[in-house]
Amino acid sequence: MNVLRQAFESLGFSGVATFLGSGNLVFDTRPRDIGTLEKRVERRLQQALGYNVPAFIRTHAELKEIAALEPFETSEIHGADVNIILLADNLDERSKKKLMALKTDTDEFRIHGREIYWLRRKKPGSSFFSTVPLEKVLRHPFTIRSTSTIRKLVAKFP
Repeated sequence: MNVLRQAFESLGFSGVATFLGSGNLVFDTRPRDIGTLEKRVERRLQQALGYNVPAFIRTHAELKEIAALEPFETSEIHGADVNIILLADNLDERSKKKLMALKTDTDEFRIHGREIYWLRRKKPGSSFFSTVPLEKVLRHPFTIRSTSTIRKLVAKFP
């Protein structure tokens, strides 16, 4: 995680801190175009790590909104996990339709902006849904975080 922190500090960001071991970083910078900022971070990570790493930047206000959103009814969540798929851009209509076609008895999706909320129910003796169909449908890089990770991140860095 030191390599990640140092890469972000070398870009001139302040208050750089890592969170958990999954590549979550918090930093301060002047407001800029998020897409341009993501590309700048991706170039620096490529230099520091030697391989491509997509960046999915969210402001603190966006993270608070993501953490607070309850896209599923409480009765739907019982015995399930809710994960959040972070995208760089909004899905186009074709991708939205393909994603919604992945709905099963165990998997359900809600789209909100650049995030997809994924309700994952586990049936006894079965494994969770694979991300392979997601890669085919979304056709763009994405990352997945649990709702609890997002909420802990917001709480730790108010």
